[in-house]
Amino acid sequence: MHIIFVEPRFPANQKHFVRALAELGVTISAIGEGSKASLDGDLKRWLHHYEEVTNVTSEAQMLAAVRRIQSYAWVDRLEAVVEAHVLTAAKVRDKTGIPGTSARTAWLCRDKPAMKEVLRAGGLRCAMSTGADSGDEVRAFVESCGYPVIVKPRDGAGASGTYRIENAAELEQAIAASGVDEPGRSVAVEEFIEGHEGFYDTLSLRGDVVHDFACHYYPNVLPAMRSRATSPYFVATNRIDGAPAYQEVRAMGQRVIELLGIGTSSTHMEWFSGPKGLIFSEIGCRPPGVRTWDLYNVGNDMDLYREWASFVCFGEVRQIPSRRFATGIVALRPDRDGRIRGAEGWDRFCQQYGDWIIDGHLPHPGTPTQPVSAGYMANAWLRMKHENYDSLRELMDHAGTAIQLRAG
Repeated sequence: MHIIFVEPRFPANQKHFVRALAELGVTISAIGEGSKASLDGDLKRWLHHYEEVTNVTSEAQMLAAVRRIQSYAWVDRLEAVVEAHVLTAAKVRDKTGIPGTSARTAWLCRDKPAMKEVLRAGGLRCAMSTGADSGDEVRAFVESCGYPVIVKPRDGAGASGTYRIENAAELEQAIAASGVDEPGRSVAVEEFIEGHEGFYDTLSLRGDVVHDFACHYYPNVLPAMRSRATSPYFVATNRIDGAPAYQEVRAMGQRVIELLGIGTSSTHMEWFSGPKGLIFSEIGCRPPGVRTWDLYNVGNDMDLYREWASFVCFGEVRQIPSRRFATGIVALRPDRDGRIRGAEGWDRFCQQYGDWIIDGHLPHPGTPTQPVSAGYMANAWLRMKHENYDSLRELMDHAGTAIQLRAG
C-alpha cells in the first residue's frame, strides 16, 4: 500500500496522520511546501519520498508532483485532511485515476450555497441561502429573506470573514468589507438561524458512518469569536449512544454523506437546534479543527489517527469508542490587547482540578496577544475531561471565571 499525504508539517497535528500510516506499515510519500531538510527526524524516518512545492493549493503543482511520484511507483491513495487542501487533492485524484473523494464531492463540501441546494433537494432542512456575486444580489436576497442574515465566504471555515447583519447600515458595511463588488469575488448569504449550535464529526467507510462524535458550543461560534467578555468552550458529549435526541443528528449526518457522495473519509458537520427544529449548517470533508480528535481520543480510549489510516488503507474497523469521558476545551482570553503579563488563578485551578485536566497552554510573559477572532487555541487554553457531561460543563464555566489572563 502506497499513499501520498499532502503537507505533513503544518499544522502540527498533521504529523499524527503520517505516524498512524507508518505504524500500519504503509509506504508514504508526501507533498509539502517546506524543504526536505525542514522535516523533523520522525518524518524523515517515516516518509519514503518527499516532493517540495511552493503551494500545495496549486492544482498544477500538486498534479505535477503526483505524476512524478507515479512515474516510479504505483499510488493507491492521495489523502489531504486540511480544508484548504481537500479540493485541490480531489481534482488531482480525478486527473490521475487515484481513488478517493471526487472533485464534485469536495466542491460541494466547500461551496456553501451549492451544498445547501443539494441537501435541500434531498429533503434536509437548511437555512435559506444563495451565492451572490455583487452587492445588488446580496441586497435582493435580504429583501426576500428579511433580517437577520449572515454574509460569509462561499468556501470559508469557522467564523472567519462572517458577518451577522441586523439592518441596512450593517448590510452596507458587510458588502464593503466582503469585497463582493470586486471582480471575481463571491459570497454566501444565509438566513440567520436561532438556536443552540453544535457539531457532528464522523469517520465513514464506503459511505456508511462507522464512528461518530457530537459536540456543543457554549456560546455559539459567532458570539464566541466576537467578544472578549466570554471564555468560550465546546464539549464533546459521551451520551451520544444513549440519548434519543442525538438519533436525529445521526440520521441527518448519514443522509448528508449519502447526498454528497462521501465514501471513506472523515467529516465535520455543523448544526443548529432551536425553534425551527434541527437545521443543518455546513460540512467539511475533513477532520475537525482545534485538535478536536485529541479530545475524542481521550474520551473514547482510542487513536482516531490510526483508525483513519486503517479505513483509507485497508477498509477495516479496528477500534470501538468507549464513551468513557466527556471532553472539552475552554479558551482563556487576555483582558486586553498587548503582551501577556500572567494568569491569575491558573496554578490554583490546576492544583484543585488536576485530575480532570488533560493539558493546557499558558503563553510566556511578554508573548503578544492574539485577537479574539483567532480561535480557541489563540492564547491560553485548558482541555478537560469528566465522566459526567454536566459536571464537565461546570468545571469549564468555573475555569473561565477563576482564571484571569492579564495583558498590558
